[in-house]
Amino acid sequence: MRSQLPRSFRILYLLPVLLVCCLFTNSTAAQGKTPFTVSSTCVNDTSFFQITTPAGIDSVKWFFGDPLSADKDSSKTIRAFHIYHNIGTYTDTLVAWRRGIPDTTIQQITIVTPVFFDLGPQDVTLCEGATMTLNAPVIPGAKYLWQDSSTGSSILVDTSKTYKVSINGCPNPDSVNVFYTPIPKIDLGKDLILCTGEHIALDATAQNCTYKWNTGNTEPTQEVTTSGTYHVDVFPKGCAPISDDITITFTGTPYPFSLGADTLLCPGESIRIAPNIPEATKWEWSTGATTPAVTINNTTNLWALVEINHICSVVDTIFINYNRLKKLNLGNDTTICKGNFLVLTADFGNGTYLWQDGSDQATYYVTQPGYYYVHAKIGRCESFDSISVSYEDTLRVNLGPDTLLCRNEVYQLRATGAGGGIYKWQDSTSTPMYTVTQPGLYAIVAYNSCGKTADSIVVRYHDCACQLFFPTAFTPNGDGRNDYFRPVYRCPIYDYTISIYNRWGERVFYTTDPQVGWTGRVNGKMADVATYVWVVDYKEVDTRIPVHKSGTITLIN
Repeated sequence: MRSQLPRSFRILYLLPVLLVCCLFTNSTAAQGKTPFTVSSTCVNDTSFFQITTPAGIDSVKWFFGDPLSADKDSSKTIRAFHIYHNIGTYTDTLVAWRRGIPDTTIQQITIVTPVFFDLGPQDVTLCEGATMTLNAPVIPGAKYLWQDSSTGSSILVDTSKTYKVSINGCPNPDSVNVFYTPIPKIDLGKDLILCTGEHIALDATAQNCTYKWNTGNTEPTQEVTTSGTYHVDVFPKGCAPISDDITITFTGTPYPFSLGADTLLCPGESIRIAPNIPEATKWEWSTGATTPAVTINNTTNLWALVEINHICSVVDTIFINYNRLKKLNLGNDTTICKGNFLVLTADFGNGTYLWQDGSDQATYYVTQPGYYYVHAKIGRCESFDSISVSYEDTLRVNLGPDTLLCRNEVYQLRATGAGGGIYKWQDSTSTPMYTVTQPGLYAIVAYNSCGKTADSIVVRYHDCACQLFFPTAFTPNGDGRNDYFRPVYRCPIYDYTISIYNRWGERVFYTTDPQVGWTGRVNGKMADVATYVWVVDYKEVDTRIPVHKSGTITLIN
């Protein structure tokens, strides 16, 4: 037979288990479902707090655990910031509400004194394939974070980039820019025997280098008109020096030789270069050809080295520019969003351009709907194209701030900024206005060809001890009737503010005195006959509950 514990003992026995369960539940809740990160843990620096997954959050309240900062120890903004003026460990608390349900996340951050140090020269150039190591101060227990997310106290430099490091969350202001120089290949060519009167340019050009020829010349190229051996030393920045030399001998009699003038080719064209030289005994082209003629269909500096009667050689170079002006294509006819602009480009090189309005630039900025075309001409190559551009309003739907209403009050939600888009409310209603008669979360999605936008608002109701009533229209014509726009109420209120905005969102009236009404004037002049939006905030003396209201007023002459 199973023995039974007395009832009182069973209750005492189970109580610790219940307490453990409760403590475990509270501990889990304290972890929260709204993690966040902090941009800086440096004393006297601005620490920005970023919620990792802000989706679905209605409102937040931050507590920074820094009571010495007084009223700055908390914030209600989604992306909050705080400045800690003392080092130490602080407990940060985030309370995030989703559909009225709070979620609490607690996280500790340690504020430290930043470590500043010299990381090395600001700019460093290395040779291709070389490496180096950058070192931060070795601090026991410190946490390091380099620009590539590595976490050691040093980093191996092997690519061109800017290197920087943070220690214990504090970025060091010093950084090092690393550049790499490609290992150049210098080839002045084979020794040459040229005919008297010829001249040739030796080219040792390479990236990020300086030069020194045995002639004393420090340019990358060397003009040669006399016999001799020409030597060049090339000094790539960060790399070992490279050198080369060539011997050029001038002999024989002068022989006139020319490949002709520089040439421009249009798309699809080619050119045959075939100099008439009966005395030629050997041909060598820059293309690698050894025939008396070559055909070219691309951009190139074309040279030919021609041996004359087995005695000496002549040389000439021409530039063949292949015009890349293919058939212009401004794109398909398109629709862009109002307020944006479209850039049309016909820029294919140095040439002339003519647009539909007579402008002659290579690019054209479209700022209004219409029909656009361009005619481009580069040398003897021509092309043209056209495009039709239409506009559509950009979506910026806005339901306004969360609202607290008096019980039984009817409230109209209007999807402002949605233009002529398609609407869908939370209950699939598809009208631009929605009538609110009960508390809840109200949301709308609007979309057109410019995209999709959404907004939501929380509406709450309460028993109002005091209500303010506003007219829907007034006539500030000085006849003594309905000349002012102001609230009607019969109860004490405080912390009253009212703002009135025109259709462009400009505030035209503001006061903190409910007895002061708007006269319909702006800067001393009568405002336009139109509908204006008013926003009122106040608190009731009896309940001390903040009340937020908004509506429209029509000014009539």
